[in-house]
Amino acid sequence: MNFIKTIVAAGLVAASTSAFAADITGAGSSFIYPVLSKWADGYKKESGSAVNYQSIGSGAGIKQIQAKTVTFGATDKPLSVDQLEKDGLAQWPMIMGAIVAVVNIEGVKAGDMVLDGETLGKIYLGQITKWDDPAIKKLNPKLALPSDAIAVVHRADGSGTTFNFTDYLSKVSADWKSKVGSGATVEWPVGVGAKGNEGVSGNIGQTKNAIGYVEYAYAKQNKLTYAGLVNKAGKAVQPTTEAFQAAASNADWAHAPGYFLILTDQPGDKSWPIMASTFVLMHKDGADKAASAEAVKFFKWAFANGGKAAEELDYIAMPDSVIKLIEKTWSSDIKS
Repeated sequence: MNFIKTIVAAGLVAASTSAFAADITGAGSSFIYPVLSKWADGYKKESGSAVNYQSIGSGAGIKQIQAKTVTFGATDKPLSVDQLEKDGLAQWPMIMGAIVAVVNIEGVKAGDMVLDGETLGKIYLGQITKWDDPAIKKLNPKLALPSDAIAVVHRADGSGTTFNFTDYLSKVSADWKSKVGSGATVEWPVGVGAKGNEGVSGNIGQTKNAIGYVEYAYAKQNKLTYAGLVNKAGKAVQPTTEAFQAAASNADWAHAPGYFLILTDQPGDKSWPIMASTFVLMHKDGADKAASAEAVKFFKWAFANGGKAAEELDYIAMPDSVIKLIEKTWSSDIKS
């Protein structure tokens, strides 16, 4: 069973209903879906409460929580303090993880290829169109690269993964910043779109000479070929837990209003350059107080019991000091 089917199966288990406990509905980020499915399955078994989560992209998740059709939304693009206040929402980071560039090139294995931000930006701008381009060959002098055209894949939906990926490109490429910029949706100069991290993963796996970007759990579990990246310190790094933790260690959540913090292009010799967080959104004064209370119980359970599942999927758990801040946010902001 491939990874996408596995996490959908876990989600379906989690979505089964119970007559004895409140059910929770959520929607949004596909970035968090692999670990959220595991958490939901564990919580269902322990508490009897079901978590029915739709992996539909951060943009759609924000719209659903704004429309009050779900108990919580999940987004990899945090909302500003002004937006939170306008919509009566509380926000907090739930997990941190990495975004990786993935390729499908015959003879190239995971970690063989190294790219830097400028080259990645030029590929997505359509300025580098073949795998044997001199810029790619300079970074990979020992790789036998084909002269085939690069098949560029990007997200088709409103995506927090896209927001963080394009935020990174905007920081490392002046050309990208001026011509495209960052956002959950952008006007892509080239490429084909796919829905969700799931869709991009599937497209890359089936398309020869393709390149795309996905949350690392999807790359790992679907055995996709990821590329190393040159970080802000000029060091070539591979997507490892050590590299993710090095980047995440720079996060100063305590001084981020509304927990608004972007983790791309962090300093440090060992830091992975494209990190992201998934943020949970809930109404401070939700219509269904029982569901709101159950959702907070679920997230508290996930912080306390979900570390192993997160680690197995190469996410970075929130530090205990940040969890204490989040628990204060629950107490002060969410009425249940």
